[in-house]
Amino acid sequence: MAPPEAAGPGDYRDLGAELDALAERLDDARRYLGIDALRERRDEREAEAALPDLWDDADRARLVTTELGRLNDTLARFDTLADGVEEAGVLRDLTEEAAKEGASDEGLAAELGESLVTLDRQIGRLEIQSLLSGEYDDRDVVVEVHAGAGGTDAQDWAEILLRMYQRWAERRGFTVEVDEATEGQEAGLLSATFIVRGQFAYGLMSTERGVHRLVRMSPFDSQRRRQTSFASVDAVPFLEDLSDEVEIDEKDLRIDTYRSSGAGGQHVNKTDSAVRITHLPTNIVVSCQNERSQHQNKARAMQILANKLAERSRQERQAELDSLSGKRTDNAWGSQIRSYVLAPYQLVKDHRTDVETGNVDAVLDGDLDDFMEGELRRRRAEGGAS
Repeated sequence: MAPPEAAGPGDYRDLGAELDALAERLDDARRYLGIDALRERRDEREAEAALPDLWDDADRARLVTTELGRLNDTLARFDTLADGVEEAGVLRDLTEEAAKEGASDEGLAAELGESLVTLDRQIGRLEIQSLLSGEYDDRDVVVEVHAGAGGTDAQDWAEILLRMYQRWAERRGFTVEVDEATEGQEAGLLSATFIVRGQFAYGLMSTERGVHRLVRMSPFDSQRRRQTSFASVDAVPFLEDLSDEVEIDEKDLRIDTYRSSGAGGQHVNKTDSAVRITHLPTNIVVSCQNERSQHQNKARAMQILANKLAERSRQERQAELDSLSGKRTDNAWGSQIRSYVLAPYQLVKDHRTDVETGNVDAVLDGDLDDFMEGELRRRRAEGGAS
């Protein structure tokens, strides 16, 4: 949408029709987001947050304040857009009055056009929330990146992906806690585990689950030959307290301690207190090396393990395609969800949705929203399959 080149009456009518369409989309958003119900929920949470004994139960207090913050964020975004539509309506009235009096005002028309472009983009972002209606979509997320086929290039690729998601989170105002990063043999990372905190972090990051393929001229090959390498991404919702859902028997655990070092040290604290926990019945392995004491690392690793076990239990309870964890695929040829080609041409293409771009640098710098939206819309079209 662009501001009109001429400020004739027809242009004003076109802008007015565009504004009406945006107002209708915002009204639709009010319904599918349940804005009125969210306001009631916020009132309940505000009353609870005001109780003098709230912090007697620290876990409960964190849940209340976190939910209240997310409710306030959604409602503030909606109210800001509603104000923007109302202000654009005033501009439309002024331009129409000017047109009736035969005194066209190109400045007003240009301002209205720019406002509509901004509103269109912001309402589009709000509409994405309608695609994030899963039980855990609004939660924080535990993400794992593992190097796959491709040797040193794959390990370097795993580290590039970690940085890509850190930059994506930064763009959205999310926070990232890297809990484990295991160095590669020569460069990069064998694996990394991190938590992204922010509204809809899980719903958005769940679209990245799968194998990611990189094609480039290898910086680790003395002859600079083209190399294809792979890394896998997994994501599970992160819930602070799963004591009612998951029971872990200490006898089922093997707990090892070690020192973090090398490349991983770029991302986590170097300490002698890193902890690796293996859940023997399922062979699930989790690690944490970011906290400053062995006790803290063990506590965080146990949290991550509980979330992984809860995820496993959810999968077992669901016979249909699981919208939380998706299909597990080989971390190699033929299984990739997305390809990142740096040579002989520049292209990032998602094989599930056909969303693509030639701006590889922007994608690796965290510009992932179009890919995430495309996958969310594909899931909606296919009935929620992931």
